[in-house]
Amino acid sequence: MLNDAASGRPLRTLVLGGARSGKSTFAEELAGRAEPVRYVATAQVDPADLEFTERIAAHRDRRPANWTLVEGDPVEALADPARVTLIDDLGTWLTGRIDARAAWDSSPGVVAPDVEALVAAIEGYRQRLIVVSPEVGLGVIPATAAGRVFQDEIGTLNQRIAAVCDEVFLVVAGRAIRLDTAAEAGGVAEGSATTGSGSAVAGSGSAVVGPDSAVAGLDSAVTGAQAAVAGPDLTLAGSGSAVTESGSAVAGHGDLGLGSGASGSSASGPVAGEPISPESVTAAMSAAAAGGSGIAAGTGRAENGAAAVPAPVSGAPTIPGAADPIYSESAAPDFGPVTPPDAEVRAQAEARQLQLTKPAGALGRLEPLGNWVAACQGVCPPRQFERARVVVFAGDHGIARYGVSAYPSEVTAQMVANFIGGGAAVNALARLADATVRVVDIAVESDTDPSVSAHKIRRSSGAIDREDALTEAETNAAIAAGRAIADEEIDGGADLLIAGDMGIGNTTPATVLIATLTATEPVVAIGRGTGIDDHGWMRKAAAVRDAMWRARPHKTDPVALLRVAGGADFAAMAGYLAQAAARRTPVVLDGVVVTAAALVAELLAPGAKAWWVAGHRSAEPSHTLALTKLDLKPLVEMDMRLGEGSGAVTAVPLLRAAIAALSEMSTFGDAGVSTADAAS
Repeated sequence: MLNDAASGRPLRTLVLGGARSGKSTFAEELAGRAEPVRYVATAQVDPADLEFTERIAAHRDRRPANWTLVEGDPVEALADPARVTLIDDLGTWLTGRIDARAAWDSSPGVVAPDVEALVAAIEGYRQRLIVVSPEVGLGVIPATAAGRVFQDEIGTLNQRIAAVCDEVFLVVAGRAIRLDTAAEAGGVAEGSATTGSGSAVAGSGSAVVGPDSAVAGLDSAVTGAQAAVAGPDLTLAGSGSAVTESGSAVAGHGDLGLGSGASGSSASGPVAGEPISPESVTAAMSAAAAGGSGIAAGTGRAENGAAAVPAPVSGAPTIPGAADPIYSESAAPDFGPVTPPDAEVRAQAEARQLQLTKPAGALGRLEPLGNWVAACQGVCPPRQFERARVVVFAGDHGIARYGVSAYPSEVTAQMVANFIGGGAAVNALARLADATVRVVDIAVESDTDPSVSAHKIRRSSGAIDREDALTEAETNAAIAAGRAIADEEIDGGADLLIAGDMGIGNTTPATVLIATLTATEPVVAIGRGTGIDDHGWMRKAAAVRDAMWRARPHKTDPVALLRVAGGADFAAMAGYLAQAAARRTPVVLDGVVVTAAALVAELLAPGAKAWWVAGHRSAEPSHTLALTKLDLKPLVEMDMRLGEGSGAVTAVPLLRAAIAALSEMSTFGDAGVSTADAAS
């Protein structure tokens, strides 16, 4: 138990932050997961709001089993001592008190008795206490009378609570900064943040949803005369916000944030004003919460058996949430060394291009394209492709339930049947390009034909704005499935592979992966997908924003990134693309979904991109970002955005033309045609 050295009692901590800042995740990690915690949830619940209820359920599911939930007034809860208490958050508590006193039109100070009672309860509490509250300066508060009431009251409340706490943290963008306490500002170090083994700082990497959090969508209108205060953490009002009769929106703390890591084995604790980031992970939070128990030498686990976060090696990067088994090196797939296409053969092809009966460079990009094929095949002139093969990876996504697509999820299974029957666009285009099509069910929500479901991992991937897409085991299995599918095709004689996709809602995780790996703001990367309207686009923007919040700590770990923010189909495609490169087989990439998987595949198998060519440029804005990251220039630009592999198949005739030109044209010498040099 962490104590205040001056008073001898456990610490009282105030955690401040704006909407979606990660403050609740930070507070939960401070509380610790190795011992029981009493979790005091202050938000009001609207049973009629199903999406709101789902968020609450998801948050409860991820809370440790040994935690106790208390819903109600924190003043009453603090009358009954518990070893560790976490109150989340004061914004919704204050909203409820203003509602109860019908004070939205009143002057500031009407809820002063309630504030005094809470301050007294906190000041008199003698056990470990963590309090979460919205920092009003970091939230969007409407410029109305009700908004000003809330702003004034929460500002006063936060200052009063800070005055009786031993330490105060401000969380911004998942990074925690310890602030000077009143005592420290006066030169007295009584309230030092951490003593002994140090306090843990956020960093598990899992999403915090709720408890009782409002939907942070972009498109709802909060109605009611006093609807100015839409909950303390509401950045942009969501469609799930519940409006009370008094007009104030009831919203929970709403953090879909990520923590920063664990910090602090020094006696003095974190330095005030210094960010605490994932790279500062040096001690297990569970050990600190258990009273300073250390890490058993050589075991990588705390003495109490809880997973421990290893100290980083000097000069080496650390992985956020390294206690998660997904980060063990033994769990990472190994695609072996990726040998690049044959540079010597490429040089032979380039030399041959200069001998063909045409001016040098006259065939434009067909020439380097033919040279690339020759290098991939290891022979010049190259052979015409004999078995071009399209594999369409089908999978549903939980995020589709939340209005990010123009079509329902059942379309995925219906289209799988259409592929099997040969009636989809990719089937028609493949026939023209002399290619064949295979569809595989990786994560379709419903049952599909047994002929396509041998590699099925699960029914739909998780809704990535609020939960992981997959478990660790599912992620590894999906990557292995993609690798196996590539092997099946190559062993069956395929000499050109194409990856296609089918899944309602799949452009949302695609955008999350691309924007995360290219450090792009969500609104710049988000497109219309299946043709969503403005409201759908705004819902998609909210989903991408929240999912990126969860994904960013994993951007250097491709397996973890697929687990958190991808999906079974993306993991399978990544394995397929990586294995194709490892097996020296050229690939034509399709649109935004496949290229998102390709970005991850390049992390799984560095150098794999040398075996890929971009078939086309999708109308989705994030596709250009991904192509730029991979340094690939598309062969076709027709404003296509269908997926299925359709854009890639459309480009196959260009590949065949490049091969034909390089292999079938006569040289100047063979044809008896004079060269430009002869003319001079």
